[in-house]
Amino acid sequence: MNLVAEPRGELLIVRALEDRIDAAGAIQFKDRMRLLVQHPAQRVLLDLSRVRFLDSSGLGAVVAVMKLMGPDRRLELAGLTPAVDKVFRLTRMDSVFTIHASLPDGLRDAG
Repeated sequence: MNLVAEPRGELLIVRALEDRIDAAGAIQFKDRMRLLVQHPAQRVLLDLSRVRFLDSSGLGAVVAVMKLMGPDRRLELAGLTPAVDKVFRLTRMDSVFTIHASLPDGLRDAG
């Protein structure tokens, strides 16, 4: 799973560079994220703007990463494409995660 991370103080930006997070790639996504979130940032912002498809396995992997980070750290999401946003809304996970329409100003040029 191709993920790129960039630390920004208390924030770690992680960009998913794949167009799918599905059953075939969910374990690799989770394993790669497990390594990346070892960085001690309080907030991790996962940029999903390139992800066009996310199935239940992919959603489960994102939730697993949130749980792995523990209650004192936050996993936030940004740039959900319409299909991915629909998955989060239908499963009501949009009430669990902080979701930004896009990367906040000043972070878009990162990476």
